[in-house]
Amino acid sequence: MKKTLLFFTSLFVGFYAQAQNTEYNQIDENGVISRRNTMGNNSSDSLHSNKEIPIGIKAWTIDEKFGDRTVAKVDTMQYMFMNSIFTSGLEGQYNTTGNLSSPRINRIFINRQDHSQFIFTDPYSYFITPVNQFHFTNTLSPFTILDYNTGGGSSEGEDHFKAIFGVNAGRKLGVGFKFDYLYGRGFYNNQSSAHFNYTMYGSYLGEQYQAHLLFSTNHQKNAENGGITNDGYITTPEAYNEDYSSNEIPTVLNKNWNRNNNLHAFLTHRYNVGFTRKVKMTEDEIKAKKFALNSKEQNDTKPSDKRLSTKEREKNKSIALGRPEDAKIVGSEPVDSISKTNNRIQVKDNATRDSLLAISKKNEADSLWFKSEYVPVTSFIHTAKFDTYDRIYQAYYTPSNYYKNQYYNAGRLHNDSIYDQTKHFRLQNTFAISLLEGFNKWAKAGVKAFITSDFRHFDLPLIDGSLGTYNEHNLSVGGEISKTLGNTLHYKALLETWVTGKDAGQLKVDINTDVNFKLFGDTVTLAASGFFHRINPSFYFRHYHSRHFWWDNNSMDKMLHTRLEGLFSYKKTNTTLRVAVDNIKNYTYLAQSYNIDNQYNRLNMDVTTNQYQSPISLLTLELIQKIKFGIFRWENTITYQKSSNNDILGVPDLNIYSNLYMKFKIAKVLSCDLGTDVRYFTEYYAPDYSPALGSYTVQEGTDKIKIGNYPFVNVYANFLLKHTRFFVMYSHINAGSASKRYFLTPHYPTNERIFRFGVSWNFFN
Repeated sequence: MKKTLLFFTSLFVGFYAQAQNTEYNQIDENGVISRRNTMGNNSSDSLHSNKEIPIGIKAWTIDEKFGDRTVAKVDTMQYMFMNSIFTSGLEGQYNTTGNLSSPRINRIFINRQDHSQFIFTDPYSYFITPVNQFHFTNTLSPFTILDYNTGGGSSEGEDHFKAIFGVNAGRKLGVGFKFDYLYGRGFYNNQSSAHFNYTMYGSYLGEQYQAHLLFSTNHQKNAENGGITNDGYITTPEAYNEDYSSNEIPTVLNKNWNRNNNLHAFLTHRYNVGFTRKVKMTEDEIKAKKFALNSKEQNDTKPSDKRLSTKEREKNKSIALGRPEDAKIVGSEPVDSISKTNNRIQVKDNATRDSLLAISKKNEADSLWFKSEYVPVTSFIHTAKFDTYDRIYQAYYTPSNYYKNQYYNAGRLHNDSIYDQTKHFRLQNTFAISLLEGFNKWAKAGVKAFITSDFRHFDLPLIDGSLGTYNEHNLSVGGEISKTLGNTLHYKALLETWVTGKDAGQLKVDINTDVNFKLFGDTVTLAASGFFHRINPSFYFRHYHSRHFWWDNNSMDKMLHTRLEGLFSYKKTNTTLRVAVDNIKNYTYLAQSYNIDNQYNRLNMDVTTNQYQSPISLLTLELIQKIKFGIFRWENTITYQKSSNNDILGVPDLNIYSNLYMKFKIAKVLSCDLGTDVRYFTEYYAPDYSPALGSYTVQEGTDKIKIGNYPFVNVYANFLLKHTRFFVMYSHINAGSASKRYFLTPHYPTNERIFRFGVSWNFFN
C-alpha cells in the first residue's frame, strides 16, 4: 500500500511540475541555445508573455561497420509501454529463467542473433544494447527521460530505473548519457539479479566531417539456483501435505553466482568530399527558424531605454527632429545627360513597378526558407571498436556428485567451492571508402569497399589454476552496394571474406531489397532478404576450460547457414506476412545432460560442445494481423515453425501472441489502453539452462522434458498524459489455473500473479 501511495504521489508531483514549469531554453535558426531565465521564481518576460519551448528530437541508429545512419523512433510511445518491462519481450517471445533480466533465448529462431565471440553475455540481450541498436539524438532543447517500474513486495519484488539525457551544443554537436539499474530480488530462492549500465554518447554532424562516439560499462550479477528440485511443487501442489509459497520451494543450488563485467568503446568517423547547392529547408528546420525569428522580433519590440536613467531618457526626448534651418538642399544640381547609363531597368508605368515589387518580395520570401547544403560525393571512413570482458562463475557450495567430471582442484577456491574465470578483449578497425548515392541523377546507388582488422585475446584457466592465453588476428575485405533513397525501390548487398588468420576462408553474403507501391489507395510493401554464411564457430565453442567442463576442439568445420526470407505488408488491412526457409550444415551447439534420482537430486552434470554434420532445415511462417473497430483493437502475431530435427534444433510448432484492448480518452486529455493479452506456445523440448556457463543448451540424456501448452495472461491499463506514460497491471493473472505448467525453461517456473506499475516522464527544458 505504501508503494502504491508513493507512486501516485510521485505521479501527481510530476504532473504539477510539468504544469508549473515555464522556464525555457531559446534556440535560434543556427541551433544555438541561449540560457534560460534564472532570475527568481517568476520566469515570464517583462511583457508577461508565455514562450514556447522548442520540442523536437531526432534519433537514429548507426551501422556498426560504416557508421551509416538509419532513422529511429524515440522511446516515448504509449503503445505496448506496459510490456517493455518484461525480459520475455514485448510479445513474450523469449524463454527465460523467470526473474527480471535473467538470461533469455528467443523461441523464434529467425529472430535469434548469431553467437558473439563472448557467448556468456548473449543471454543478457534485454539489458545490453548493441552498437547498431543504440539511439543517438539531436534535439532542439535538452531532454530527460526517466523510467521506473516495480512489482511485488520488498523481499521478493523487482525494481527497474532508467534515465536518459541529451543536449545539443549547436546544430552539429549532440551529447548525452544513459543510466540503467535493475534489481530483481527473486520470487524463488537464490534467484536474485542486479545489473548496472552507464553509457555516454556523442555525435558531430558537420558537412564534411562526421563522428559518433559511444562508451559504456556494464555489470551483471545473477544468482543461480539450478531450478527447483521437483516440478510437482508447481504442477501438482495438491500432492503435498502443505502449501508452499514460491520462496519456500527447494532449489537445486544455493550460494552460486555468475558475474559479467564488460566495457565497450566505439568510434566511427568520416570525411566527406563534395560540393554545395541550395535546397529547401525541412519542416523541422523551418519551424526552428520561425521560432527564432519570432523570438528576435519580440526582443526587438521591447522598449530600448528600459534601463536608462530618468536624466538620459529626458535627454533622448529633447533630440531635435526634422531638418535644421541652415541645412542645404541636395538634389537640384544639373543632370549630365551624356553620362546616363543604359543598363538599368526603366519603370515606365505602375503595372511594371508593381510586378517588379511582387517578384522581389517572392524571391526574398523563397530564399528565406532555403539553405546551403553540402552534397558529399566520396567518404573516407574509419571505425574502431574495443570491447573487454571478465566473467566469473563462483560457487561456495556444490551438491555431492552434482558434476560428472573434475579437471583440476586448484586456484582461488577448492573442493565443493568453484571459481571459474575467463577474460577476453577485442580490437577491431575498419577502413572504408564510399562513393555516395544521390549526389547527381546518375548516381542511383552507393558503393563501398573496406578492409577490417580484428584482434582477439582470451584468457582461460590451466590445470594448475593459472590463466593461459590465446590470441587470434584476422583480416577481412569486402564491399557493399546499396540504394536507400526514394520511396519505391531499396536494396543492399554486402560481401565480406576473411583472407588471413584463424577465420581465413569465412564468407558472408547478405542481400536485402524491398519494393513499395500503391494498391487500392494504400501502400503495399514486398521485401526479400537472404544470406549465405560460412563461418567459424566462435572461440568458446572451440575452447573452454573450467573446473568441471573442458574442451579444445581445433578441428571443427565451418558452419554453413543459408536463409531466404520474404515479407508482404499491406497498410490498409494492417496485415504482415513473413515466410523464411533456413538450411544449416555443421550446426554447432552446447549440449547438457544429467540424471535425476528418486530424491530429485541432479547427478553427473556435464556440458559438451557438438557439431551436427547433416543439414537441418527450418520453415517459418508468421502472420501479424491488427484489427480496429471503433474503440476496440485486436492484435495478433501467429508464428509457425517446423524443424527437420527437433532433437538438435528444437522450436515450438506454434507461437501465439494476442492483445485485445479498448483505446479511448478520459476527459479528452488522458489516453487510455485498457485490455488483456495472452502468450502461448505448443509443447516442445525447449533449450535447457546451464548455471555454470550462464548459457542455454540443447537437452540430452534420459531426463529430457517438454514445456509449453500453457497460456500466460495479463490484464493492464496503459495511460498517456502529455509527456507522461504510466500503467498498472496484473501479470500472469491466471497463475494456479489449468495445467499450472508455467515454465519457460525446464525446471525454472515463472513468477506467479504480480501487481505491477510503471511510469515514464519526458522533460524538455
